[in-house]
Amino acid sequence: MSTLLDQPIAARHEAGYIHVEMSGGDTLSFPIKGNPRLERASEADLEQIELSPFGLHWPKLDEDLSIRGIRQGDFGSRN
Repeated sequence: MSTLLDQPIAARHEAGYIHVEMSGGDTLSFPIKGNPRLERASEADLEQIELSPFGLHWPKLDEDLSIRGIRQGDFGSRN
């Protein structure tokens, strides 16, 4: 589904995973493991997720992930 039609409406961290509720009814989930910024983050910083029509942003972590990328299995840098 197009990210213009199916946008994130809520996101949360729980037990090492980020769960994203989409306006179309889907829930996307992905592990923080493998993303260095998310793996090293505190619980408080992981919970500070800003939503946009196109993705997720963690302001204190300077991390951005697109919904398109998440759907394609790209959960962030693995350096």
